[in-house]
Amino acid sequence: MPGRLAELDKSYLFHPFTALGDHERDGPKLVIREGSGVRLTDDAGDSFIDAMAGLWCVNAGYGRAEIADAMADQAKRLSYYHSFSSMACETPILLAQRLIESAPANMSKVFFGNSGSDANDTQVKLAWYYNNARGLPKKKKIIARTRGYHGVTVMSGGMTGLPGLHSGFDLPLPFVKHTTAPHRLWEGFGLSDAEFVDKLMDDLESLIRDEGADTIAAMIVEPIMGAGGVIEPPAGYYAALQDVLKKHDILLIADEVICGFGRLGQTYGSDVFGIEPDMMTVAKGITSAYIPLSACLVSEKVWRTIIEGGSQYGAFGHGYTYTAHPVAAAAAMANLDLIENENLTQACADRGETLHNALQNAFADHPLTGEIRGRALIGAVEFVARKDAPEAFDPALKVGPRIVQAMLERGVISRALPNGDSIAFSPPFIISDEDIKTVVNAARESADQVAGELQKEGVWTP
Repeated sequence: MPGRLAELDKSYLFHPFTALGDHERDGPKLVIREGSGVRLTDDAGDSFIDAMAGLWCVNAGYGRAEIADAMADQAKRLSYYHSFSSMACETPILLAQRLIESAPANMSKVFFGNSGSDANDTQVKLAWYYNNARGLPKKKKIIARTRGYHGVTVMSGGMTGLPGLHSGFDLPLPFVKHTTAPHRLWEGFGLSDAEFVDKLMDDLESLIRDEGADTIAAMIVEPIMGAGGVIEPPAGYYAALQDVLKKHDILLIADEVICGFGRLGQTYGSDVFGIEPDMMTVAKGITSAYIPLSACLVSEKVWRTIIEGGSQYGAFGHGYTYTAHPVAAAAAMANLDLIENENLTQACADRGETLHNALQNAFADHPLTGEIRGRALIGAVEFVARKDAPEAFDPALKVGPRIVQAMLERGVISRALPNGDSIAFSPPFIISDEDIKTVVNAARESADQVAGELQKEGVWTP
């Protein structure tokens, strides 16, 4: 019965990324019972459009029997076997082949894990191993960007450039360094693309100079930054970035956890922006989140050096119980079949045009709008107190979260992003144009509602 599950949740479940004291008092906002297509139903029978595809991940939509059946068939045939000590299973082998064949041309091998967090943690260990094998033991620091999101393990949580993931956890560790995010609203307002790229590269070069290039192993980037605000860099950014990293012998890790498998209208964000990574991380969309799976793709250059390292270090001493899990691999194969057979990558490009036209029409003239961002089927609107010379709202006003709550009351699930008043849109690839318009209309009505509330409270005037 409605209410009972909420009480059990309050009593027993420890929630991630949650204000725990509030949750212990109030319980969950929703208890989701069912999902179909782009819609979720809660335990009270109310229906919602999921404009976030869960956490940027249910790309093929909910309730896809093709994926569920593939998982069931694999579990009945072979539910599990490990990949330690040269043991192997059929389905992960075929998935690894498929990933390499679709990846940037320099990618060579695939290492499977369970989440984007553990995959980015693995990438750092691989970068350290790579430099140890080259006889460069000092080359260990990792550069990330403020506002970047790379996970929550001790290593990946430190690389994440969001203060809320550091507070209380003694992160980041000292060998993680952050450079400026390519966020025009706050870091490059009024600059041309070329001027902004120059500023960002100057900041990066300054960091490398201060730390010493001989101490830096790698830099990790999301092609489009997700949780940090759906931030796309200015034109020319990645070409300039790669020149700097190559000059200083610093590996480039492309974190494709959100962008990969079609979200940006091409298979990978690296394809969109001309990124040639040394290492690439995927997760989320690889299975449309039907079951956890991640993968580290490494270039031939990195792979050959790791092989050479075996003569010094013996058998490769890293892996997980569930590395190359056959059921997860079966889910991924079925999910990738759907993306291919239903042309869902192109659908992202097409539906993305609808999304961004709707966002511009709804928000370009809104008095709270600071910036509208995104590409293909990912977008965000950031709200500010003043537009001409951007001024952020006091975080205590919770403008973004209030707009998202008002959208929820209108039957749409969005997400207020941390470190600013941005709301995000990242729906399943199968969303219709009509549902996109419903989502954006709910967002506009909710922003109007909150703007009115702020005026009544005397904390903002248009």
